[in-house]
Amino acid sequence: METNQSIPYVSVIIPAYNEERRITTTLLSIYEYLSRQSCSWEIVVALDGPSDGTLDRVQEFALSRQNIRWIERTENRGKGYTVREGMLAAKGQVRLFTDADNSTDMSHFDQMRPLFDQGQDVVICSRDEKDVPGAGQAVPQPYLKRLLGNSGNLFIQFVAVPGIWDTQCGFKAFTAEAAEQIFSVARIDGWGFDIEALALARQFGFSTVIIPARWIDHAETHVRFWNYGTTLVETLKIRYYLLTGAYDVQADRSEVKS
Repeated sequence: METNQSIPYVSVIIPAYNEERRITTTLLSIYEYLSRQSCSWEIVVALDGPSDGTLDRVQEFALSRQNIRWIERTENRGKGYTVREGMLAAKGQVRLFTDADNSTDMSHFDQMRPLFDQGQDVVICSRDEKDVPGAGQAVPQPYLKRLLGNSGNLFIQFVAVPGIWDTQCGFKAFTAEAAEQIFSVARIDGWGFDIEALALARQFGFSTVIIPARWIDHAETHVRFWNYGTTLVETLKIRYYLLTGAYDVQADRSEVKS
């Protein structure tokens, strides 16, 4: 993939809710990684209406550094809405979203870039060895969360995305074309947005490749147990939208302005 000097090769989108305590560490890790790369890049922090000092920490970090911008929103709308907003505001030829807790280190992009250069459309990380050898969790989630996740995934595969065992790893990258087409019609505002993005990638004929993640669970997650049930409901909505052709109609982009 050729790099145009006026367009960054990669945009890294970080959705952030109340991340005052860890956003600086995550930004520093990503910034240092990108600064060592030969390609052009940008960091886009998409703020999901935080009620703490997240915005202040982002502004402080960006004060003496280049290629960092943020989308400020005072209303909390959900991770799906926030990632969608960031993806459509980004300018990169490749657009990657990663979690604010830095559970999946930015160095995983080393495996992604060659695949995009070979013409792949979507490259995602998985923590499940059933998806790709070498995947795993350096610091595993608690047993109950793993049990809920595994059970829910069987349902997700049956309803929306067969063949992918880990749809929820928060480290996924898309070409600009794939990102624009997928996220301009996406509708899920909550945690099920990953499932929707993968289902739409298949619906629109974009290739999807999985690489292994070495993932570290963080205790201060914003995911709560009831979110698993909400995600399953969202999965049913995705199936309904696919069956009724709802995604065939171009979404109104007025709600997701940069």
